[in-house]
Amino acid sequence: MSQSIWCGVFAPAVLMALIGVADAADTGRAHARSLVVHSALGGQILGYDVDQNGTEGILSEYVALANGKNDVAVETFDQKTGKIVKIVREEKNTLNDFATYPVVGTGVGLVLYQKQLRDKLFRNSYETLDPLKKNRITGAWTPPLGTDELLWGVSESQGQPLTAIMIIENDGNAESFVLSTNVAANSFGPEVGLTDPIFDFDNSPVMAFDPVTSTAVVASSNACRACGTELALADLVHGTFSEFAGLGLGFVNGIAVDSADGIACTTTEIDFGVEFYDLATRTGFKVNMPNASSQEQSGADVEYDAVNKLFLVGQPVSSTGSGSSVQVFDTKGNFIESINDLSLPVSPALLAIDPKRRTGFVWEAPSGTALQTFAY
Repeated sequence: MSQSIWCGVFAPAVLMALIGVADAADTGRAHARSLVVHSALGGQILGYDVDQNGTEGILSEYVALANGKNDVAVETFDQKTGKIVKIVREEKNTLNDFATYPVVGTGVGLVLYQKQLRDKLFRNSYETLDPLKKNRITGAWTPPLGTDELLWGVSESQGQPLTAIMIIENDGNAESFVLSTNVAANSFGPEVGLTDPIFDFDNSPVMAFDPVTSTAVVASSNACRACGTELALADLVHGTFSEFAGLGLGFVNGIAVDSADGIACTTTEIDFGVEFYDLATRTGFKVNMPNASSQEQSGADVEYDAVNKLFLVGQPVSSTGSGSSVQVFDTKGNFIESINDLSLPVSPALLAIDPKRRTGFVWEAPSGTALQTFAY
């Protein structure tokens, strides 16, 4: 279960700065599929995921208009055909927008709705589709956010009621908080403040959830070229946390947890590493992305496939093929295969995977208006 990459507050103008892709040497195997999911209005996609226990996915989009406003929508799509099932909600010629967070619980869709009030201020609310297959908004989720706090991330936690979320202070000391939530029931556990400044939001901490031990696993770094990483284990039942030194250098780009075996996997920026940690013993080891030779070939989002016991790592600049890749490792850190010939954005993009079908969906650069698919 990895953290969501749809962090903080969305703005369409910011999204365009994130899109890009580069080429690398042409080696390895390709498993990219021809199936593409196109947004219904042809707009830029702002968040997406798939229901791992169902047949549908969800995405949000916006179309920029000449007058500075947008057409925006939330829609569901069929995982098998890629076709849009339904435009769930749509607004025309508006300054409001939507952004999709990861699917949580048992097929619960979660969408941020930003309504502009005045002077470029927005009011954020969170809408649920419970379950996603109903293809309609069914309720609201109301996280305990203060006036100076933002929802920074939502863990990838499908199949069990609880999900972990990270909240950051947008003013003052920039401290991060983690807590558990049952989105469907709109209930929340105690907040755990990560008081070590290394986990402040300006260091871009990443978070995953271990539902077996009710622990949020957070990784961060001061991000200098010589700076190592730090991991926090936050007990979301008792409201405490402890930390230990990690491996790798620079920003931590992605994280996922194998809760059955108590293993966390992270990617780091400077030394293009993939790190594996035993959470019980707080020890670990590091391997490099296959054939990687430079910082630009570092890994990004990490997802864990609990059915096939695999970690999938997005690599925007491939070290094994042309364009971008997804690199696959087992829980012991062994490299399994490369999924090449993709077009991932240079900013981390969520690998929305369906372990039962061994398929995945990821944002397609440079257009940003479609999801490309892959098999593994």
